[in-house]
Amino acid sequence: MTSTAQFETQTKALIDDLKSVCANYGLGNDGNEFKIITQVFLYKFLNDKYVYELKQLEPDLANAENFDDALKTFSDDDLEMLTMQISENTARIAPKNLLSRLFERQNKDQFADIFDETLVSVAKDNIDIFSVLTQGGEKVVLFENLSKYVTDKKDDFCKALVNKLVGFSFEHIFTQKFDFFATIFEYLIKDYNTNSGGKYAEYFTPHAVAKIMAACLVTGDNVNNVTCYDPSAGSGTLLMNLAHAIGEDKCTIYSQDISQKSSALLRLNLVLNNLVHSIPNIIQGNTILSPYHKQENGQLEQFDYIVSNPPFKLDFSDYSEDLDSKANKERFFAGIPKVPSKKKESMAIYLLFIQHIMHSLTPKGKAAIVVPTGFITAQSGIDKKIRQKLVESKMLAGVVSMPSNIFATTGTNVSILFLDKTNTKDVVLVDASNLGTKVKEGKNQKTVLIPEEEQEIINVFNAKEAKDDLSVVVSYDDIKAKNYSLSAGQYFEVKIEYVDITSEEFIGKMKGFESNLGSLFAESKALENEVQENLKSLKYD
Repeated sequence: MTSTAQFETQTKALIDDLKSVCANYGLGNDGNEFKIITQVFLYKFLNDKYVYELKQLEPDLANAENFDDALKTFSDDDLEMLTMQISENTARIAPKNLLSRLFERQNKDQFADIFDETLVSVAKDNIDIFSVLTQGGEKVVLFENLSKYVTDKKDDFCKALVNKLVGFSFEHIFTQKFDFFATIFEYLIKDYNTNSGGKYAEYFTPHAVAKIMAACLVTGDNVNNVTCYDPSAGSGTLLMNLAHAIGEDKCTIYSQDISQKSSALLRLNLVLNNLVHSIPNIIQGNTILSPYHKQENGQLEQFDYIVSNPPFKLDFSDYSEDLDSKANKERFFAGIPKVPSKKKESMAIYLLFIQHIMHSLTPKGKAAIVVPTGFITAQSGIDKKIRQKLVESKMLAGVVSMPSNIFATTGTNVSILFLDKTNTKDVVLVDASNLGTKVKEGKNQKTVLIPEEEQEIINVFNAKEAKDDLSVVVSYDDIKAKNYSLSAGQYFEVKIEYVDITSEEFIGKMKGFESNLGSLFAESKALENEVQENLKSLKYD
């Protein structure tokens, strides 16, 4: 049996092969390359998952020397009965749309059309389960015509993609767990999930941050049938870590993100991580202006767990006035950032996301939000009003201030703000800024936490443990007394070390001090006399 490490190497090699095909046909670093790579990869994954499920159900298919020949002996009715028994997380693929049938037709005229029709047909057959919704109710299906992105030799391009796919099989890795697929997903999108995507850039949240957020939110093993939400989901790193901590079969995912690219990548992440049942809850739209998830009475939906790494600064001046409405008065209780006369792109949109998240928690809800570290100490404005509300409403669990450059793409220092609407007792503040090792990542410097450091942060937070130079445990009253500061450093005790000495040692030290002071005073007096004599000698010419 091939080892997991070998599977990982082979899967990454497939991704590299697909990227090589794109490069050979002029699509290397092209803006549409990620659409081709991710969709072709997903088609192959779904194809193999369907074949795998059929083999699990039907020994004749599993033991056949040639799966496709064996499948052709099944009547349409028999195959339909078999297909009805497969997992709901598995796409239904008509025999004519299987990769093996596509491979058989690769030398036909206008193969690019056949290739496109196959993918579009799979998308249409699975539209109800695998489509992402837009805010306006449109369904964004799994696949599109991919050959349109190539200007020349379309048939050869599609043939090259198919030939890379048939030499690989996913069938042996469906039993793998979250860590495997998280690594594969990160490798798959590493060239596409960057800050080059415009003002709504999909920053990839470091695994250390995602792991700490999930581990500090989910502290028991009795969590079941809960809802998880991210109002700025990006490619879904935070949601995947949270779902894994809870159990993929014990939670339902909800999200919203304005980016079409993010929604497509999040859907891919859900498919890889056995969370297909949540795809209908993935919404492409503007959370701040038009939050999609609502209850039957029109009020915003509330969730058991919320995670978010929202954009920190963004020009939302085009719709900021629309936010100042009676309907939003409760949601944006602390206010809406004003539009500056200059540098509109510096508008602090994260303050709106924090307020939105506070408003979207169930009475027993918990949340973890990545914020600029400046938020936890700002002495005025919306920042302070939010912190004051968190304290007065007793819904603050704690804060973890991360090392600088934990994100290689931004120099902003970040902290993780933890909310817990059931936490009426003490709050834990962790200063992890001195942890980690600095490494180079491309042109940027990044701080990396080793697993032991990650676990140390998680342990002191969950145990509410005060640890020298790392964490403090404070009451809500303590926080009020410090003007609502959530910086651990402001609560650390100043330590004075006392050393026992004898009477003789004390007298000796004091005589030494007196002698040194006498010498210093004498030197000072001599210097003073010299300065005065020099001043007397100065004359006006």
